[in-house]
Amino acid sequence: MAKVMLRIDGRDLEADDDKTLLEAAKDAGIIIPTLCHHPALTPIGACRLCSVEIERNSRIKVVTSCNYPVEAGLVVKTSSPEIFSLRSMILELLLARSPGEARIAALAKEYGVSTPRFKLADESCILCGLCTRVCQELVGVSAMSPILRGVERAVDAAYRDFSEDCMACGACALVCPTAAIREMEHIYPLTPEETEEIESRLLSGEIDEDMGVCADVFGCRGHGEGQDGGAVTTILASAIEMGSIDAAVVVMPGDDYRAYAAIVDDHDGVMASAGTKYVRVPLIPKLLLALGSGKRRIAVVGTPCQIRSVRRLQAGGYLGGTFPDAEIVLVGLFCFESFDPARLKRHIRDAFSIDLDEAERVQIAKGRFSIFIGDEVRSCKVSDLDGDISEGCLFCADFVSRLADISVGSVGSPEGYSTVIVRSDRGRRLLEGMDCSRERVDEGEIRKLSAIKRRRAEKRFKEIIDGLEG
Repeated sequence: MAKVMLRIDGRDLEADDDKTLLEAAKDAGIIIPTLCHHPALTPIGACRLCSVEIERNSRIKVVTSCNYPVEAGLVVKTSSPEIFSLRSMILELLLARSPGEARIAALAKEYGVSTPRFKLADESCILCGLCTRVCQELVGVSAMSPILRGVERAVDAAYRDFSEDCMACGACALVCPTAAIREMEHIYPLTPEETEEIESRLLSGEIDEDMGVCADVFGCRGHGEGQDGGAVTTILASAIEMGSIDAAVVVMPGDDYRAYAAIVDDHDGVMASAGTKYVRVPLIPKLLLALGSGKRRIAVVGTPCQIRSVRRLQAGGYLGGTFPDAEIVLVGLFCFESFDPARLKRHIRDAFSIDLDEAERVQIAKGRFSIFIGDEVRSCKVSDLDGDISEGCLFCADFVSRLADISVGSVGSPEGYSTVIVRSDRGRRLLEGMDCSRERVDEGEIRKLSAIKRRRAEKRFKEIIDGLEG
């Protein structure tokens, strides 16, 4: 890394040659406005608000400072009359597009714009690209992207359909400079404030920092088939038999160690879904299909990100507005992380010379990933599989599915039992009549893993938050 000398607003400055004009100006205490920039993301110059005037070899031109590199001998003006006029016009256009956005209005006022001369629109999205870039570059999911062209250009999930990839981490809501992301229907960003609101409105019980809202916690051993204590299959089978639900959206094992969502409405269907898959599967399309087919009392079994997605559709009003008579109960699974099927299969094949498809079941317990084939058990440390983790999992802070009506997992219970956390009246009603044995739970073990996962996510989000505060 070398140093270069340049002049910005009449000041001779030294800057590292790998910096942009925006970064060099900021280091010198010179503030250049921007709406589409975040230091952790690739700069694209979308909003043009950071435009500056540069001069070199007696040639003057206007460039976007967020993606223009410093150069030796460059003369930069960040607030010349021409640049002030350019920014005023940009902000006037943005204010006409998004007249209800406070941040746009505040910036426009700084540049003398209060009432646009152009026809007003009612858009919130200013096409800055921050949401798509944070989702792709940092979270690694790419749940949305720019679509269409010209005046029809927009940001949405693929095909303007409900996203099969969004994990409701909320990173896009953090960076969005307007309210656009919170108004989108096809993705499910949940902010910490919205999470707290859902907990207070839909759940009931004592609030624990690591375990969420808890009305009851116990170890459960179902008198049937299933993973560990078989609590989920016992709950669903009992609820269907008693008529308290019409159907359940569950995850079924598929070929090539993949899985798929399915709608089940009888005992055999429930039993076919037994066992943890440890892979992420989109559930929203199946839930909407079940609702569209006329089923109204539906249990949804999913991991924390899947539970958050359903809650976001409820909180955003879509489910209540489209299916006002639906009664959806959420059964959340404990989940530290899920795996990419292809990468995991290759890893297991290379490590153990076995095909994961031949496994009768797999299990994560006490920090080990175990594969059961007949009487044989192969296992490794879960940490050995870090390279196989699905994209986005590191941004999830929820281990215990804290927004579910009932959460279920193996952590904290004696061997052969499942831990069940009851979080709502709806969840309590789902358990009525369930035939199971109960044991005490080591809540400390649950809190320990919950805290580890939360801190891991906080570390990932810190890069985003620090960039916003800077």
